[in-house]
Amino acid sequence: MNDLEKRAAEALGALLRSIPVIHVEKLGLTPAESRVDILAELNFNGNRRFLACEVKPVGQPRHVRAALLELQKAVQGFDPPAMPIFIAPYLSREAQALCREFDVGYLDFLGNARITFDSVFIERQVDTRPPALQRNLKSIFKPKSAQVLRALLRDPGRAWRVADLSQTSGVSLGHVSNVRSELVDREWAEVTDEGLRLSQPDALLDAWRDAYEAPASERMSFYTTLHGQSLDSAARGALGVVQGGSNAVFASFSAAHWLAPYGRMSTHYFYADSIGLTALRDALELSPAASGANVVVMVLKDHGLFHDIVEPAPGVACTSLVQTYLDLSTAGERGAEAAEHLRQELLSWRK
Repeated sequence: MNDLEKRAAEALGALLRSIPVIHVEKLGLTPAESRVDILAELNFNGNRRFLACEVKPVGQPRHVRAALLELQKAVQGFDPPAMPIFIAPYLSREAQALCREFDVGYLDFLGNARITFDSVFIERQVDTRPPALQRNLKSIFKPKSAQVLRALLRDPGRAWRVADLSQTSGVSLGHVSNVRSELVDREWAEVTDEGLRLSQPDALLDAWRDAYEAPASERMSFYTTLHGQSLDSAARGALGVVQGGSNAVFASFSAAHWLAPYGRMSTHYFYADSIGLTALRDALELSPAASGANVVVMVLKDHGLFHDIVEPAPGVACTSLVQTYLDLSTAGERGAEAAEHLRQELLSWRK
């Protein structure tokens, strides 16, 4: 922590000294018994001002909230009053919003900052994330974790016991517990007496959309002479043949056509495993197409996505609302429009 606090003091000093009207009289680490980690004494327009800083190694919203409460108490004994400042290696936008909510300034080592007092207003926002944090964020959306998230988002108001969530999602107890911890740390979920419940499903879905990577698959392009109702009927027949094992489903724009129509696309999309691919080949009379394809089948390497399908009409197996939304959100401008339409129609949750 001492090295971290020294780095925090250096970052704070560099920021303050870049403002010509601020004169830094003293800035350093406080004694071990102090309730704050760094104290800066400033001279601004002839007036003495203090910045009292708390330094933490983790900037997850849950940890930030607890630290902000302690920091607010710690600054009450200063005369003249001290401005509380929270410092961490990285503060997400959610953590920054918490600091603003508590009226606490903040600074991180990437350059995000907000410090205000008297007529001074310092605010800086950067878009980069630490590589390790970026990897950690993406890990919560990997296939096994995604199975847990899809189960939670299917009914955000439900409280889940870990064992029930494990059984429903088809994921081990240990992995569910890891996902649970990540969600709680980011304040996307809360633990109640009844179990784990999503507290901010929209924030979770936004973050998933922004970090989304399509499921690992082999993308195969085909051409069929079928179209319109004849193609829909043949596809439903193929899905019906294999639906007991969930081997093929409508995906992307094709799933959205059944869930929340937003214009018709000339290309039809499916997720399938090897058995589902064979069924689709036979039913739709598919022929390989190097160009001019009107059927795309993504043959999945991981079949967890089949744990969460919906049936908007008899024999119509589609990717879940969340999965369809995510796939559309990365499908270009038209896909983003269709994704937003689906979200407004079917993924609007009570605040």
